[in-house]
Amino acid sequence: MKDIMILDGYNVTNALPELSGLARTDFGAARDRLIEIMSEYRTFRGIDILIVFDAHMSPRAREHREKVKGVEVVFTKEKMTADSYIEKRISALAEKRKVLVVTNDWTEQLMVMGSGAVRVSVRELQLDLTEARNRITETAYKLNLEKDFLSNRIDAETLKKLEELRRK
Repeated sequence: MKDIMILDGYNVTNALPELSGLARTDFGAARDRLIEIMSEYRTFRGIDILIVFDAHMSPRAREHREKVKGVEVVFTKEKMTADSYIEKRISALAEKRKVLVVTNDWTEQLMVMGSGAVRVSVRELQLDLTEARNRITETAYKLNLEKDFLSNRIDAETLKKLEELRRK
């Protein structure tokens, strides 16, 4: 089974510099961007991602789950924090697979370490996201160089004549 990374959604959104500014003006857009970022990361790292957003302050909120771009997204029910939801999920998952939990919440970090999961700070995630993006860019660049273009197989004079024809 794949490893799983669980994110405290609002905690991560407010702590990642690229999302915190956006969150101040449009929290929905920041939330969507986090899901997009983690979808790319999921594909690159080959792990499952679960992002938990708490709705404990929303009256009559019901738990809502959806799969967005391969990422499992959960909005907790009324009076349930993301922390308590994550704690329950760790208990169910930690016996079967490696669980990583991303949060800057100190209390939640202690709970994570005591439950058999691995704590990841938002800063550590940010560094890994940067590394992953750099490696993706590097790989794409190398693949682009390796493409078998006709221009790579013909002599310079023929290439020049073709270019003149193209411009006419």
